[in-house]
Amino acid sequence: MNNDELQIYRGKDFVVNQNIRIHQPTLGEIADWGEQKYFSFIQSFTATPTDLKYVLSLSGVDWNKISDYELFLTRYKTFDKSQSAILFGGLDLTGFQTAVGRDSDSVILADPLSPAVIDRSIYEIITEYLRKTHRLEKNVERAMNETTRQVLLDEAREQYEAGQDSKFRSVLLPLISALTNMEGFKYSWSTVWDMKINAFMDCVTSILHIKNVDHLLTSGYSGFGIDLKKVKPKELSYFITI
Repeated sequence: MNNDELQIYRGKDFVVNQNIRIHQPTLGEIADWGEQKYFSFIQSFTATPTDLKYVLSLSGVDWNKISDYELFLTRYKTFDKSQSAILFGGLDLTGFQTAVGRDSDSVILADPLSPAVIDRSIYEIITEYLRKTHRLEKNVERAMNETTRQVLLDEAREQYEAGQDSKFRSVLLPLISALTNMEGFKYSWSTVWDMKINAFMDCVTSILHIKNVDHLLTSGYSGFGIDLKKVKPKELSYFITI
C-alpha cells in the first residue's frame, strides 16, 4: 500500500489494510478534538530516535543504535485511545501485545480483540502517511564519533530544558488567520473549518510560493530588481512540483 499523494490531498480515509484505517480530519474536527492534544499525538507518534536523543540518553539508550520501529515498540503503550481516536477510530493501540512475527526473527504488535497487526512495514506506512498529511520532514541525524555525539546531546538537552517551561501555542490559528485575510485564498472564516488538514497545509505552502514567484517576477521585470537569469527555474514556476 503506497501513500498516494493525490489521495492524501483528496482527504478520504486512508486504508492501511482491511483492519487499519486512518481518518484525515478537517480543521473543525481538530479544533473540536483539541489542537494541542492532536498535534502532540502526531508529533509523538512520528518521532524518530533523533527527535528523542536526549530523553533516550537518560535511559542509557544511544539514539544511533535504535531504529524508528524499535523506538515505537517501547512507546506504543503511551498512545492512549483518548489521543488517537480522531485518527484511528476504535483501534486501541494500548491494547496491542508484542508477538513473534512469521519469520520468527521479528517482533510485531497484535491486537487480541481484532485481527489487526502492526509490523515494521505497516508502522512505516502509517508514519509516512502522517508525515505527508501534515507536511512534516523526517528527522534523522547520526553521530560519526563520540565528540559529535556529545555535542548533539548537549544541544538536545538545552532544547529539551528550554521547552519544559514553554506553553503550547496554536499551530493553526496564525495560519488560518493569515490565509482567510489573504487575497487568493478561496475560503472564509466560516468555511475554512471544513477543509481537510492536508489540503489546508498545501494551501499555506502554495499561496506563499505563488506570492514569492509574483514578487520575483515583478522585481525582475521592473528593470531595477533582481536578475531573473540568476534565479532557478523552479523558483519562477507557479507549480511547486516542477
